[in-house]
Amino acid sequence: MKETKVEEEKIFWVALCVACRGDYRLMEKIFRHFPDIGQAFKVKEAELRLVGVEEGVVEALVSGKALEEARKITTWLNKNNYWLLCREESDYPPLLKEINHPPFLLFGGGQKELLSQPAVAVVGSRRPSLYGRSMAEKLSSDLAVRGLVIVSGLARGIDALAHAAALDTGKTVAILGSGLKKIYPPENIGLFQEIISKGAVITEYPPDEPPLAHHFPWRNRLISGLSLATVVVEASARSGSLITAKLALDQNREVMAVPGRAGGELSQGTNGLIKAGAKLVETWEDVILELPSEVRDAILFRDKLADGSESERAALKEEEKMVLETLATDEALALEEVVALTGRPVAELLSVLLQLELKGLVTSGPGPSFQRRG
Repeated sequence: MKETKVEEEKIFWVALCVACRGDYRLMEKIFRHFPDIGQAFKVKEAELRLVGVEEGVVEALVSGKALEEARKITTWLNKNNYWLLCREESDYPPLLKEINHPPFLLFGGGQKELLSQPAVAVVGSRRPSLYGRSMAEKLSSDLAVRGLVIVSGLARGIDALAHAAALDTGKTVAILGSGLKKIYPPENIGLFQEIISKGAVITEYPPDEPPLAHHFPWRNRLISGLSLATVVVEASARSGSLITAKLALDQNREVMAVPGRAGGELSQGTNGLIKAGAKLVETWEDVILELPSEVRDAILFRDKLADGSESERAALKEEEKMVLETLATDEALALEEVVALTGRPVAELLSVLLQLELKGLVTSGPGPSFQRRG
């Protein structure tokens, strides 16, 4: 069956990703020369060599092998309920578009809409102390229950603890340094499957790409890039988590750290960040207070509502009250239905719905769809 133009464009991107093994720099080099990416598969070998592409990639592009593999991959993705996101698509995460080197293509599974919701990264040592474990779990749980998505890298230690704690109270996104068929570390495969069912997983690497060492520092730009803030919980002086913190600073995002015992090996990185100006974090409130005002205020409002303050509910803006009254508590309404019922423009309506969701008054689902909490 012949692909649509959009499907064909995705096939070309998957094929390029396969040929380049997900190497962003190489994909960018080819894209600069062929803005219409399909042309890279139609030119002669000599023109590709002029771009500076290595022989193996040239052969994969001109022989049709990469395109053949791309079609197999898209079939496998569809069969296993995974999805693809190209950078030009409307539901590509807006925060990732702001960073240097945003991925051309994301392979993912789970709830795609989580990629566009307010998020905080929680990262740290792969061998945390009991104190580090406790802090990672407490912070992740407390932030997730207040509507923030917890982002991390599915690594051993703090990453895995943050994901698991977030799943107990809210949502989480895992970002891989390998393909969807090559989960690393292998002991986290069960956690990966749970995140797929309750949260989301993304990677810029094709499904069969192994977890090579150089993938992980490069992957870290996505952990910080998808998040409004990065919280480091225990890190040695040479920890990879400090790479994520530096990337967050480069991306103009907030950097925070949990203080540790003076002189402790796992405190050297975090205490060093605090000395350099990172926000000291002891509780979820410390994190919330540093977030953008619209996110911070909505979460604090929601927390007051949880304490039963009816005066806060009465303080809703008129447009929020109107949208809230439109939604049902017993069924989710598609965005198109809410637009029809309210007569509000989509962009304005989405902004109001996000505020209501952050305040804990509305839940969102696939589609997207929205439902008022009972």
